[in-house]
Amino acid sequence: MQKLINWLETSFAPKMNKIAHNIWVVTIKDSVMQVLPFILLGSLFCVGTVLESFITLPFSFWTPFGWTMGMISVLVAFLIPFNFCEKKRLRKQRLIAGATGLILFFISITPEIVAEGEPGFGSSAFGAGGMFCAMVTGVIVCIVFNLFGKFSFFKEDSAIPDFVRQWFDALLPIGIVIFGGFLLVQVAGVNLYAIVTNFFMPLQSILNTWYGFILSGFIYCFIYSMGISSWVLTPVTEPVKLSSIAANLAMVTAGTASVASMNMYTETLMYTCYMWIGGIACTFPLVIMLAFSKSKQLKSLGRACLGPAIFNINEPVVFGCIAWNPIMMLPMWIIGIVIPAFTWFGCKVLQFAPIPRIQFELWYCPYPISTWIASQGSLTAIIWVILTFLLAALIWFPFFKAYEKQCIEEEANNG
Repeated sequence: MQKLINWLETSFAPKMNKIAHNIWVVTIKDSVMQVLPFILLGSLFCVGTVLESFITLPFSFWTPFGWTMGMISVLVAFLIPFNFCEKKRLRKQRLIAGATGLILFFISITPEIVAEGEPGFGSSAFGAGGMFCAMVTGVIVCIVFNLFGKFSFFKEDSAIPDFVRQWFDALLPIGIVIFGGFLLVQVAGVNLYAIVTNFFMPLQSILNTWYGFILSGFIYCFIYSMGISSWVLTPVTEPVKLSSIAANLAMVTAGTASVASMNMYTETLMYTCYMWIGGIACTFPLVIMLAFSKSKQLKSLGRACLGPAIFNINEPVVFGCIAWNPIMMLPMWIIGIVIPAFTWFGCKVLQFAPIPRIQFELWYCPYPISTWIASQGSLTAIIWVILTFLLAALIWFPFFKAYEKQCIEEEANNG
């Protein structure tokens, strides 16, 4: 075990941290994180649609949902080039690059909009369905603007005002992106949206299988046990989660939803309904154990972590006693396998715990309140989340006791 920890600490973790700080990963991650307020607000509107089943309203909550959650790909298409130029210190070009990203995205989704035949601004490509395409077009714009970041038609000692120079210097990268996109999509007839979507479709299919679902849960816990935040996976996982919940919502709206067809890999199911009580790795049971520990050190830690844990914030407990602690890392890895498998079994096999049919991504809402809302008032969902809590507690307990004994001995020796 110690050899494994040494390898993880000296080899694996530094490489993961290097990837986490790569400018492309950081740019995409930050861009997705910046649209989270729209996603969270959209989830509130989605919860509001539940009321429409019981009372008649003069409006539909689906409309503001469409203007928030239904526009996230548009926002990402702007933010990726904008953030990239900000990080590359090309600040004069950042707004122009963002606007160019928007235009290239609109060009790329034109075939989808035409095919859907939706009036006005309605299109699934604007929302979660277009996230991967928005990322690809955003990266293309980043590459072009990076190539021409230092380019200028004018000499440094030119008498032409700076703002005029910026206009002309921006013409070349804008022209390359927009005219290139026009030629590719509308002249050559290449459906860039379909190509990108189909390329990433296997990833969505894999993560919505039982083995992909369990593997993703293990990866979250595995890297987090080394102090590497799961946010590093955001560029890959977030579009899949959003596409999965969007597909679920579409099936519910069309009346074709079934247990077999519903997607499991969603933020709502994992973070607000069943799995991660207290945060990733279901650490709330551990925090309670720490709060009543016989070790003064662990008791202080547990009581300090209790407030954040209620709101599913577990960085204090993870960095306080789990990260790089071999005794506590192992149960975190076990939970990363067992809890996703248990959740899949309850939702898909037993069909006892309902799969959430609405979007509710306010992950800081305390359990089981969030479970009640996400499951639309299901009693079996509440029962299942309690069972999940107890199962996690059983896994944490023996390792906690071993660590507690070690801490008590250290306190006695230092006492």
